[in-house]
Amino acid sequence: MTEAILLVGGRGTRLRPLTVRTPKPMVPAAGVPFLTHQLARARAAGVEHIVLATSYLAEVFEPYFGDGSSLGLHIEYVTEEEPLGTGGAIRNVASRLHSGPDDPVLIFNGDILTGLDIRALVATHETTGADVSLHLTRVEDPRAFGLVPTDATGRVTAFLEKPQSPEEIVTDQINAGAYVFRRSVVDSIPAGRPVSVERETFPELLATGAHLQGMVDSTYWLDLGTPQAFVRGSADLVLGRAPSPAVPGRCGDRLVLPTAVVAPDAKLTGGTVVGEGARIGEGARITGSTVLAGAVVEPGAVVTDSFVGAGAHIGERTVLAGAVIGDGAVVGPDNELREGVRVWCDARIPGATLRFSSDQ
Repeated sequence: MTEAILLVGGRGTRLRPLTVRTPKPMVPAAGVPFLTHQLARARAAGVEHIVLATSYLAEVFEPYFGDGSSLGLHIEYVTEEEPLGTGGAIRNVASRLHSGPDDPVLIFNGDILTGLDIRALVATHETTGADVSLHLTRVEDPRAFGLVPTDATGRVTAFLEKPQSPEEIVTDQINAGAYVFRRSVVDSIPAGRPVSVERETFPELLATGAHLQGMVDSTYWLDLGTPQAFVRGSADLVLGRAPSPAVPGRCGDRLVLPTAVVAPDAKLTGGTVVGEGARIGEGARITGSTVLAGAVVEPGAVVTDSFVGAGAHIGERTVLAGAVIGDGAVVGPDNELREGVRVWCDARIPGATLRFSSDQ
C-alpha cells in the first residue's frame, strides 16, 4: 500500500468559529497543526501519495503542506463544491488515485487521533482478501456510536445504528474511522451525490455479500469532536500516550516551543503545550492544557485542562478549569472560569467579575 485518502472537514469541532480563527485541522496540537500528525503517521506506515479530500478552506491547507515533500509525501488536494458525505468525498477523489483495481487504499478521518497500527490493518486486509477492512475499537459506553459486530474470524456481520436500549448493545465494538478499501470498491461508490459510507456504502456491500473485515485495535483512540477532547489529545501526544513522529521534541510532562518564556518557578505538567512567543508568569500552574502562540498567563494563574487561544491574556490569580479561551480574549485577574465555559475571540472580561459556585 502506497497511497491514502485523508478526509478533512465534515462536522469538525466546536473550536471553530467561536474561539479560534484558524481552521480546526490547522490548530496546533502538541506544537504542530493536527493534520501533521495524521500525515506523518501515514508516511511512517509506508504511504507515499495522499489525496486530501476537503470540504472547506483547501486554500489554507495547500500553502502550509504544499506538495508534501517536507514530510516525504506527495500530496494532492480536492475540494468538494457541495457537501458529499464520507462516501461521496472518497468517490470524488478517485480519479487522483494511481492504484490498480485490486490494490489497497488507506482511508482515514481527519478528526480522529489514534495509535492504530496501520501496517497491521493493511496486512489484515491482504491476508483475508477483504473488499474493505475496518479499524474497530472497543469503548466502555457505545451508546453514542454505531455498533459493528463481527464473527469469530473478524468478519463484519452487521452495521447497527446507535443503540437506544441495553438490549440493543450487542457489542462494544465501534467504527474507529480508518479503513482499507480495495480500489475497485472506491470506484463503485455512486458519483456526484452525497453518500455516507456508514449508512449506505458499508450496509449495501454487506447485503451484496462483499467481504468486510474488522480489525480490533484497542490502543489509543480519541474522537476530537469537542474542545476538551482536542486539549486532551494534544496533552496525550506530548505525554507519549498517543504516538506521533511529528511531535517537535521529546515526549514528557510539557512541551515549550521556541521563543516562549516560562518563569523559573512556573509549574507545567500533564502534557501542557506552550506555543511560540507565549509568556508564563511567576508561580503560574498549568496542567494538561494548550497555550497557543503569543498568549500570556500572568503570575499566580492556575490553568487546568484548558485551551488558551493565540494572543489571549489570562490575568493574575485567575483560575481556569476545563475552559476554552478564544484568540485575543482578555480574562482579567481574580476570575474563576470552570467546565464548559467558552470565551469568544477578542472578548474582554474585567478583573474580579466571574466566579464559580455550585450552590451546594
